[in-house]
Amino acid sequence: MKNILLLCCYAVFSAASLDAQKLNDKAQAMAVEIEAKVIEWRRHFHANPELSNREFKTAEKIAEHLTALGIDVETGVAKTGVVGILKGGKSGPVVALRADIDALPVTERTPVPFASMVKSEYNGVETGVMHACGHDTHIAILMGVAEVLSKMRKELKGTVKFIFQPAEEGAPPGEEGGAELMVKEGVLKNPDVDVIFGLHIAAGTDVGRITYKPGGTMAAADRFVIKIKGKQAHGSTPWSSVDPIVTAAQVINGLQTVVSRQTELTKEAAVVSVGMIRGGVRNNIIPEEVEMIGTIRTLDTEMQEKVHNDIKRTAIKIAESQGATAEVDIQIGYPVTYNDPGLTLKMLPSLEKAAGKDNVDLVNAITGAEDFSFFQKEVPGLYFFVGGRPLKQPEGDIILGGHHTPDFYINESGLIVGVKAMLNLTLDYMTSAK
Repeated sequence: MKNILLLCCYAVFSAASLDAQKLNDKAQAMAVEIEAKVIEWRRHFHANPELSNREFKTAEKIAEHLTALGIDVETGVAKTGVVGILKGGKSGPVVALRADIDALPVTERTPVPFASMVKSEYNGVETGVMHACGHDTHIAILMGVAEVLSKMRKELKGTVKFIFQPAEEGAPPGEEGGAELMVKEGVLKNPDVDVIFGLHIAAGTDVGRITYKPGGTMAAADRFVIKIKGKQAHGSTPWSSVDPIVTAAQVINGLQTVVSRQTELTKEAAVVSVGMIRGGVRNNIIPEEVEMIGTIRTLDTEMQEKVHNDIKRTAIKIAESQGATAEVDIQIGYPVTYNDPGLTLKMLPSLEKAAGKDNVDLVNAITGAEDFSFFQKEVPGLYFFVGGRPLKQPEGDIILGGHHTPDFYINESGLIVGVKAMLNLTLDYMTSAK
């Protein structure tokens, strides 16, 4: 009797696995069929970029596409975001898939026929606008995933929530935006999301490859402002001053020891960088105040708190030693992009099916930051990278540039890997959910 039960269970399990494989194979074949459309969409968005919280036409085109697929659409989420809900024919978990949609204030220099000619204003300065980080590819990939899954809705064991997020690069000064605002407005609710997946194109990774890391994969990014206040005097009599410029120089040197001498770097990486310093108006006047602005990158929450405290102590005590005072303001930015270890391990085969097992690499964390982390603070998430670097130098005058540069370049043959990966993650998670 026991053997009969085991055989029955095995038969049921085998049938379920076979059905799941058929579903995956069907999705993969449909992904290949729409590859040309994905590339066409990418080129449209690349030629028509919009800055953070100003993605009006981008959102309109996304909404039109989702609506045409019969997906329930909500617009104006976190100002310009679009959310689509696709209810499957069978009960199951709610899987969220995210793509960011904003561009950067960068003037494009790549000689591709669909290069951006868009001009805008950023911080009061006229600038070109460019998808210099690849968000155009993210939009196109998720639009492709939505099209495939919409044609399989009766077979889906659950619900898919497509999140097209604005302002990943940061909202304009004085505005809210991005993933943080989406979470605040309840994007992960109604229906409640069980898990979220996101990807990023990688200009430095070969086409056809996927990279990932469990745990902290991208850094928390915080901003600090330090004001050194001294005593103003004539430049010819420095002894009658409390020189905030000299004090600031010593503070900058002291800040370098926060990472090099006070942080356990064998645990995780950390970065403290001063990006701007300003003070004084004339060559022969020692000013009263100097301001420094910089960034803090950490990959561990305990380390983040320690680094913040070390920066405050270092700046304040060095200033005091010179007879000056230091005011330290640390503004919390993006949290650590943290891939749930259990979820990452569970979904690794899905990534390997998309790119091939030999083309999926475990990598070290990077000190860039991503506001996808706000979603991961609420629900388990997995964020991974898809290669976009051509295997050989492109013909013509194209110079391969990295992210956030005028020469940023992506080989579009890598987009299909992103489509396949997101499809696999969605279908495999739904199939395996209890």
